[in-house]
Amino acid sequence: MKPSAQSPKIAVFGGGLAGLAASCALASSGFRVSLFERRPYLGGRASSYEHPGTGEIVDNCQHVLLGCCTNLLDFYRRTGVEDKIRWWDRLTFLEPGGRSSMIEACRLPAPLHALPSFFRAPCLKFRDKVAIGVALAALAAKIPDEDTQSFLSWLRVHGQTTRSIEHFWKPVLVSALNEDVDRVSVPSAAQVFRESFLKSPSAGRIGIPTIPLSDLYAKAGEHICVRGGEVRLRSNLESYRAEFSTVKLCVSGREEHFDFVVLALPFDALQRLLPQTSAAEPLRQALSHFETSPITGIHLWFDRQVTEMEHAVLLDRTIQWMFQKSKYLVRGSKPGVPSQHGQESTLDGSENVPGRSDSFTGHNAGSYIELVVSSSRNLVQKSRTEIVDLSLRELGEFFPAARDAKLVKSTVIKEVHATYSPRPGIEAYRPRPETVWPRIFLAGDWTATGWPATMESAVRSGYLAAQCVARIAGQRDAAYLVPNLPAAGFMRLFG
Repeated sequence: MKPSAQSPKIAVFGGGLAGLAASCALASSGFRVSLFERRPYLGGRASSYEHPGTGEIVDNCQHVLLGCCTNLLDFYRRTGVEDKIRWWDRLTFLEPGGRSSMIEACRLPAPLHALPSFFRAPCLKFRDKVAIGVALAALAAKIPDEDTQSFLSWLRVHGQTTRSIEHFWKPVLVSALNEDVDRVSVPSAAQVFRESFLKSPSAGRIGIPTIPLSDLYAKAGEHICVRGGEVRLRSNLESYRAEFSTVKLCVSGREEHFDFVVLALPFDALQRLLPQTSAAEPLRQALSHFETSPITGIHLWFDRQVTEMEHAVLLDRTIQWMFQKSKYLVRGSKPGVPSQHGQESTLDGSENVPGRSDSFTGHNAGSYIELVVSSSRNLVQKSRTEIVDLSLRELGEFFPAARDAKLVKSTVIKEVHATYSPRPGIEAYRPRPETVWPRIFLAGDWTATGWPATMESAVRSGYLAAQCVARIAGQRDAAYLVPNLPAAGFMRLFG
């Protein structure tokens, strides 16, 4: 649906997933949408670029989705990139020394669908499995509403062993929420396990993009423009003033007027932008309670293949995930973005390995591995050399072939402010999309979406903000939010 000259003008600030989701939904409904992004590319924290030291196109960090991410999948369908996601039905946990444990669904009804593979997993002892089963049964019935203690405390109260925490609860949660289990709230952790492990066999399927992230999200920009909208890169929102019938904005030094505005910005960027007025004070105080948690991606190019595995959860070491991107990544065109990130990212220097080849001849000639460390506070102050050396030592413990392979080049990307920290008590401060200014709305994974800091939460926030705009603009039946994945099997008894 193309907008008319009388269609309301909507400004969306922030070209990450939240802003893209809001913009695409509104553009599809006939609104005149202008999406502003201060960087010269779309995707926000989910972006890719040509690295200056390696000449390779790299994602700022590996992004993984699950089958339970219904709104994210709807967004991919809306923008025509659903076929760019590759799916796996099996999750492999790997111990140092190479012993693997595979968790996969069978034909048993939920929540029992992973039970046979779970009981065969050698990374857990029988006592660990019984303890985990008891705790999962408690989570299957309902999500606990206690938000004053950490999930680690909850696990200890519910009789979890040290091994069950280290080999099951911690690997899943740290990867999903980018936070340590002693800092994660009980409801946030419980939702992860209920939605992805218990609710349905298809909920835990793992999806990974097969093209660079900037290529993936450039399609959203095309979706907006084809429907009469515009995408304006390198555009910075400096201030705003809400009036009775319009919102006045100062964008890169120029005043512009819009009927409605969606601020899809990180919470710290929004906090700096808020006007110094009493009306803004409650939101300012709420935002002051948020903290961020970092994530680190280590990119390694070898002269040969170091494993047949495409991805694995790595146990008992600093590195937590291995993705062999040369197995599934289709090289895209140069994304046309600069070789550095904006203020939200710190790019720790990269270089070719001295005395070795200064070129990587392609994925078929070698192996491109990305290692991920979530909640990586212990790596933030380390140098690239220290992190790469640590990663190589640990990688060799899981994959002995890596010890003999030649490292062609490497880079380390630290996303210092990757996500908000879902610590106990923070839910009370997550704002709704509506603000004290009737024509201004909020979006972002940190807003009150019902989900913790994930890509699903970001898209949900964009859809929720778009719904608010559409309804107040006259489309009273507008509904963009997709329901959660329905419960299957015995889980239907609990809703």
